[in-house]
Amino acid sequence: MSAAMSYVYKNPSASVKVESPSVKYHDGYVETSYDYQTTDVKVDGNGVSCKPRTTRVTFKTKTKPTKTGVLLVGWGGNNGSTVTAGILANRKKLKWRTKEKDHAADYFGSVTQSSAVRLGTDPSTGNDIHVPMNKLVPLVDPNDLVVGGWDISSANLGDAMRRSKVLDVQVQDQLYDEMSKLVPWPAPYFPDFIAANQADRANNVLRGTKHDQLEVLRKNIREFKASNKLDTAIVLWTANTERFAEIQEGVNDTADNLMAAIRAGEDEISPSTLFCVASILEGAPYINGSPQNTFVPGVVELAQKHGVYIGGDDFKSGQTKIKSVLVDFLVSSGIKPVSIVSYNHLGNNDGKNLSAPKQFRSKEISKSNVVDDMVASNGALYKEGEHPDHVVVIKYVPYVGDSKRGASLCAAWGG
Repeated sequence: MSAAMSYVYKNPSASVKVESPSVKYHDGYVETSYDYQTTDVKVDGNGVSCKPRTTRVTFKTKTKPTKTGVLLVGWGGNNGSTVTAGILANRKKLKWRTKEKDHAADYFGSVTQSSAVRLGTDPSTGNDIHVPMNKLVPLVDPNDLVVGGWDISSANLGDAMRRSKVLDVQVQDQLYDEMSKLVPWPAPYFPDFIAANQADRANNVLRGTKHDQLEVLRKNIREFKASNKLDTAIVLWTANTERFAEIQEGVNDTADNLMAAIRAGEDEISPSTLFCVASILEGAPYINGSPQNTFVPGVVELAQKHGVYIGGDDFKSGQTKIKSVLVDFLVSSGIKPVSIVSYNHLGNNDGKNLSAPKQFRSKEISKSNVVDDMVASNGALYKEGEHPDHVVVIKYVPYVGDSKRGASLCAAWGG
């Protein structure tokens, strides 16, 4: 008998259908009942007592994705211009040559478009069956996304793409005409929240009070949805890292205080918080792709009040993700990391912004926090109050451009 194998089901037109009493298919949507199982734990002088708890949750998923738009804050930056160019390249089925080989546009690197999920086992063969993630539930095709956004720089997306120097020149040349027609809306610019070295880019900024600017952002979202006949708009912060905002009683600690503080033009209302409030008030989910504390208590309360999803704490897609994976593996294996040091050399505008101490501090906190939960989870390795020496170094090196250089060193003992 041959050994069991893994098999990826690749039929592009097929979808996954679940035969279960917990799943019901209706006209236009699928209804699923799921038993979420967790454990309530009580710790006292007599020891630890555990009580399993089951909560039934019902999900309704539309079988046809809604027409969706994405509004990028920092649209003209490296991230915003590159993701827009990537969508256009895939939409146009772009091809180009490099000195190594011929290339065609694809979505490699996308969790939803390029990863597979194990469904189960084929009982007749014993093979594990994997399917592409985007076949599990109906997902919006990235090529169908409508993209727009804001930036403090007035450069059109074609010039922004060339300025970023991320994509191969042949790709840039094929996309430039279409990209150059895309121009970001003016954005709030509060100099105290980003590095002073960004001032030379700030030629596309909103004027007026903070409340005036909030109303402009809300109008942008409304008009974007209406003009493109969208069902859903998502706002994604992909701009530079801000300094942390102070949590001040009477300013940003409750939803009502936050709204009053915006009307009063309080100093500790950051641009990212202003964008997030505009999104919430317009019913648009908001994703935070930078490490600043956009979600002050007042924002969280406002989102809950309006029933709007907010989430995100930096993208953490590179070195920080690797660091968190390594620490998880080591601590779970009973090995004690005692020193974690990471070095980053950045030559893009993100690195330039992070060369300012307050903005770097936001990034440092985000990168350091990735190990906290794992350290707290293992009292056998770490005594109360004990923590690895954790050092984060980021240096701005213009020569490397967007080709980042980084290294993580983890010293460990025990086993």
